Amino acid sequence: MTKTIEELLPEKSQARLRIYAWSTTEIKKFEGCLKVGQTTQEVNVRIKQSQGVAQVPYILEVDEPAERFDGSFFRDSAVRERLKQKGFENVELEWMRCTAKDVLTAIRELQSGTERSIERTEDFKMRSEQSAAVKKTADYFNSIWAENKNSVPRFLWNAKMRFGKTFASYHLAKKLDAKKILVVTFKPAVEDAWQVDLESHIDFEGWQYFSKAVGGDPTKANKKNPLVYFGSFQDLLGRDKATGTIKAKNEWVHTTNWDLVIFDEYHFGAWRDSAKELFEGEDSSEAKKELANEYGDVLDVFDEALIELSGTETNFLPISTRGYLYLSGTPFKALATGEFIEEQIFNWTYTDEQKAKETFSKKHPDKWNPYAALPEMRLLTYQMPDEILAIAGQGEFDEFDLNAFFEATGSGKSAVFKYKDDVQKWLDIIRGAYLPSQVDAMKMGRRPPFPYSDTRLLPYMQHSFWFMPNVASCHAMANLLQEKHNVYWHDYQVLTVAGTGAGIGLDALPPVRKAIGSGFDTKTITLSCGKLTTGVTVSQWSSMLMLRNLNSPETYFQAAFRVQSPWAIKNPNGDNPHQEEILKPACFVFDFAPTRALRQIAEYGAGLSPETSDPEVAVEELVKFLPVLAYDGSNMTQIDAGGILDIAMAGTSATLLARKWQSAILVNVDNDTLRKIMGSEEAMNAVMNIEGFRSLGSEVFETVVNKSEAVRDTKREKGEKLTEKQKRELTEEEKEYKSKRKQIQEKLVKFATRIPAFMYLTDFRENTLRDVITKIEPDLFKSVTGLTVKDFNLLVSLGVFNATHMNQAVFAFRRYEDASLSYTGIDSHPRLRHYGLYDTVVAIDAESI
Repeated sequence: MTKTIEELLPEKSQARLRIYAWSTTEIKKFEGCLKVGQTTQEVNVRIKQSQGVAQVPYILEVDEPAERFDGSFFRDSAVRERLKQKGFENVELEWMRCTAKDVLTAIRELQSGTERSIERTEDFKMRSEQSAAVKKTADYFNSIWAENKNSVPRFLWNAKMRFGKTFASYHLAKKLDAKKILVVTFKPAVEDAWQVDLESHIDFEGWQYFSKAVGGDPTKANKKNPLVYFGSFQDLLGRDKATGTIKAKNEWVHTTNWDLVIFDEYHFGAWRDSAKELFEGEDSSEAKKELANEYGDVLDVFDEALIELSGTETNFLPISTRGYLYLSGTPFKALATGEFIEEQIFNWTYTDEQKAKETFSKKHPDKWNPYAALPEMRLLTYQMPDEILAIAGQGEFDEFDLNAFFEATGSGKSAVFKYKDDVQKWLDIIRGAYLPSQVDAMKMGRRPPFPYSDTRLLPYMQHSFWFMPNVASCHAMANLLQEKHNVYWHDYQVLTVAGTGAGIGLDALPPVRKAIGSGFDTKTITLSCGKLTTGVTVSQWSSMLMLRNLNSPETYFQAAFRVQSPWAIKNPNGDNPHQEEILKPACFVFDFAPTRALRQIAEYGAGLSPETSDPEVAVEELVKFLPVLAYDGSNMTQIDAGGILDIAMAGTSATLLARKWQSAILVNVDNDTLRKIMGSEEAMNAVMNIEGFRSLGSEVFETVVNKSEAVRDTKREKGEKLTEKQKRELTEEEKEYKSKRKQIQEKLVKFATRIPAFMYLTDFRENTLRDVITKIEPDLFKSVTGLTVKDFNLLVSLGVFNATHMNQAVFAFRRYEDASLSYTGIDSHPRLRHYGLYDTVVAIDAESI
């Protein structure tokens, strides 16, 4: 059922956890002692409540917030444990023989983080989805090994953040009885999670952890106990500059027979593309530093290896192992291209997480819900007034260009917006103070929920993240918010995390944490154009304002999920481990370019479920738990999946739609696919029938494959020993084969662009495009494209054309075509009940007919 606006804007808890201590002279055995407890209630109320019927006079000695300076919480048990470490007696239960000053000292130490326990204190169990991932993976590995003990199986965990991948991965290793585990990543910043999970949980007692950062000699480790080595691709792929060979210190990694190799943040290529888009607002030198910090300096080599080797791991990382586990939060490319088949994939998406939260709540209403603290996200989009749209409209449909609207020049105190007056109007709009909007609201009889005016939203705006287009716009916004007339915004501390001086990578985080503090007594706005959008957790962030254009849905949601971090107090009064005070039941993304935002939702939903034939079903599943509210200038309404797709497609010009058929993603030109073409005389003849290929010649495939592999092998063998002449020669050869690969790709894409022409000409709508091509109008297909049905089928079977992306392109075409005609009152195909896509058929919603 559709939720009401009130349900979508839930009340935000203002509870705070406090540590208290009280004394009494009425109980002799506790004379000179303090009872140390915790509560989110008023402290005196809680003390009297805890005394029950035996009420005794008491003195409240300590009443302090249980919050660290980074906003996280500590428990009364941690205070008592700290006191015991200092030698104070734990007389009984919560009673400690100490003074109020001693308790305050322990609290201050916990607040500042000066203490750190290295004991194994964690004993939580795997959640059901983690157990399911471990079981499915182990079963698959064992089935492959049963067929051939020398096989090396591969498995992918498509798991969003908060899945608990490190903990579950270690349990997989345990289930497989793996003694030697290698964890490899392109993001060294994730090491902390791998180390902490292994060293703090009782399930991994005796396990040994090594890495470049931790030190130690793994070759001298206890062979009876499991060994985990954490390494980065940057280090393991690095070569000695003097010899061009693998670094001596890493030779043992390549000679060890590993039981399990885990690739963390797999498909770094997608991550790198996302990072490029995220950081493109930074100055070029800063952006390069951010990317280097994130991924190191061997990306181009690795990227090329992946393309040419079609994912053959041992060719780019020479190691031996019994099996590979891949971990990724956004493996859209792997899912769409079929690199992993269904039995090799475990999915855990945002939708799965929120569905689990809802299901658990219904089945076990009286139990602690392990998913309860994971907030549900809402997307609120706002159509800007015409006078603002006119400033930065672009394209056939005047899509609002955020980058143009927030364009700025200068830096620091001299930075200023190009359209400063209009940005000021926008600031007035989002706090409900823009006069025309107020007049419209009066006419409608109700005010729409603007971020900084609606009383239900304001608590979630206490700490927000404003994602700006570039460094200049960040500085210009900080300057504008601080101008004298903007009194409203002076309540917020504006944190500018952009450009030189803001810190690279995680170095930019401490000043933000310090400013936010516990999050209760402060109000902040964090301005960024890329920094702190990956790999950081700031629990107090509850809302993000998308104020820049982002092209890919992966990048959009990678940034958006920064505000989905849980913020909760477990066992708030210390007397019920199944009670939890949720401080952030929901989180919000506000977007001011509605068409683009809804297109991101549509593409993200389809990307999460590439196996779902009907994109509307995929989007519907997503928006059940990611509700979308849209303000059209007068009303704020919730939009369903069909509406999202209609707006996303209707807001797509014919030019943009055509680009779907000009996309390189429709075709595959990696070495593996090229070899398949070369290995089939029929396939080679078919390709030669495509316009433009005869001029390239059939030998172009062999040239690309052979030269790319020869260049790779030479670089690997000689490394730094290459002379300048050899480097120049290799560069020329690289240019040649890359140019030819691009030519092959362009010819295949050009062929794909003929398919829309065929769709316009054929009158069949309920049949799949493949059936129309192969069975109903094969002659028309040949006339339009120049390829016979048999040839086309052969190339599709070899993976030259990507059926998944063709389905999406056909769906967009069909929906756009019918929407365009129905707008003019024309029903192009009366009583049409189904759309035929490329190789599947989807039903049309009866209500829309």
